[in-house]
Amino acid sequence: MSSRTEIDALAAEFFGAFDNRGGKPADLDRIRRLMIPGGVIVVTGPQYAVYTVDEFIEPRHRLLNEGRLVEFSEWETSGHTEIMGDIACRSGGYAKSGTLDGEPYGGEGHKTFQFVRTPEGWRIAAFSWFDEP
Repeated sequence: MSSRTEIDALAAEFFGAFDNRGGKPADLDRIRRLMIPGGVIVVTGPQYAVYTVDEFIEPRHRLLNEGRLVEFSEWETSGHTEIMGDIACRSGGYAKSGTLDGEPYGGEGHKTFQFVRTPEGWRIAAFSWFDEP
């Protein structure tokens, strides 16, 4: 499998981790498998925060698997990947849609990922995002 194909699959698997459509649970533990130990997650804008992987997963696991946010999914709307040896950057747009506390919920934003090639294959070292107002 080429690096680009592997990174494309990794990005799709990342976005798929949040999907709880059709009553299935969101598989947020998958993010632990997709990221390197010590990976960093940052949201920018007015809610600026820096998370460890566990700090990022815990509240989203409750939100997506305890009934507040249902029929939810996220997907890439655009993307560009640059591979330089054993490191890569991917940036692009994404959208999200679901029902939060009984009301329609959705939006768009941008995410950027840093990937590294490990002995087990490509993994996410860090990702950052912001949502459009």
